[in-house]
Amino acid sequence: MLVVLALWLAAAAAPVRAEDTVELVPQDRNGWTFTNLFAPISGLFLGGPGYWYDPRRIEVVTTPPGAQVDLFYVRRSFQKGFEQAESPVTVVLPSRIEAGPRDSLVVRAALDGYRHAEATVAVRSRETRVELTLEAVPNGLVAFSHVHLAGRASLEFVTREPLVLRVQQGGSGPSLILPQTAAAPEARASLEGVRSPLVASLLPQQLGEDLVVRVALTDAARDGGYDLRSRQGEDPVRGVHLFAIDLVPPDGGAAAIERGRAALSRIETGDVTGCAGAFDAALRERLDPESLARALSPRGGFTDAYLRAALKRLGDVSPGGAIELVDGTRYRASVPLELMAAASEAAQAKGYLALLRRLVAELEPPEYRREVLRGLLAPELPAPAFGAALDAAEADEARCKER
Repeated sequence: MLVVLALWLAAAAAPVRAEDTVELVPQDRNGWTFTNLFAPISGLFLGGPGYWYDPRRIEVVTTPPGAQVDLFYVRRSFQKGFEQAESPVTVVLPSRIEAGPRDSLVVRAALDGYRHAEATVAVRSRETRVELTLEAVPNGLVAFSHVHLAGRASLEFVTREPLVLRVQQGGSGPSLILPQTAAAPEARASLEGVRSPLVASLLPQQLGEDLVVRVALTDAARDGGYDLRSRQGEDPVRGVHLFAIDLVPPDGGAAAIERGRAALSRIETGDVTGCAGAFDAALRERLDPESLARALSPRGGFTDAYLRAALKRLGDVSPGGAIELVDGTRYRASVPLELMAAASEAAQAKGYLALLRRLVAELEPPEYRREVLRGLLAPELPAPAFGAALDAAEADEARCKER
């Protein structure tokens, strides 16, 4: 008995969400017809005395709930009333005797990330409930990557289906519109963490069926005459499609390549061995192997040439002039065929992550180095997660130096 009483008290104390009620009654009534004359009699056969004279109440429900609902009262193809609400909602309509035979309630539901849905109900009908099932938009943004290095940048969108991206120019930067696309939580987190010398920030907004990414460029990007170029591709292994926007400097990146070559020439053996090697191993352990391998493999982007040159430099400065993999395999950087084999397993090359860290330090201002390194090693990983992995690897390196 005590258990039953406790359950009853808990249920009584639980909060109940009050369903919204919206009144949608036109100011002008429908004209008098013979229906008015015979309503007292016909109502007895149709549902009782209140059939014609009681106010109509229709419950509007959407799946999933929380959709924005537009409610239209339509009479002879003319709108006589309009209200907005959030589902679920109960709509109070005029009585049947006050409504005409062509009066109807039109319900339109919209929810970010879902297709719109619509239903029409005659006011004089017997319907008391309208249920709308919203279908998810056909495309999804499953991942996003931002890569910046030496004055060039790329924004890459990874979607389930081919993407027709639209670009609208604005004062602070372009807006990228992904039609009928919704962002996965991981992709949205990656979008929100972007910050580099060319891209000040990205603001993703789900506006109905479309995902809009507002790009705020830095002064350097806006004043430098950068061009926007697009490229598309497909990743058959993951079964996804790629759409990239590249920010290209006026000279096509020639000056950046020279800067990169000069920076690589300054990298020495100590930058990839010793405690730097401890950092390299610790960071590799904390990154997803598949994602790391994908990031360091040729992707058709502007960083491919930098990564190949960096791998060759790794062989030049590594002991014995060879690139050593984690499993002990060694490739001579001076032999093109072996260098190509090493490139296919670049994620396993000892010292490679430490070398790329040093390259970034040579090319980028201190406040952007982490974001630039994330773009090279784990572009689809949200900034906080990559920052945690980098902090742990640097802590291992610091302990190594204290010994």
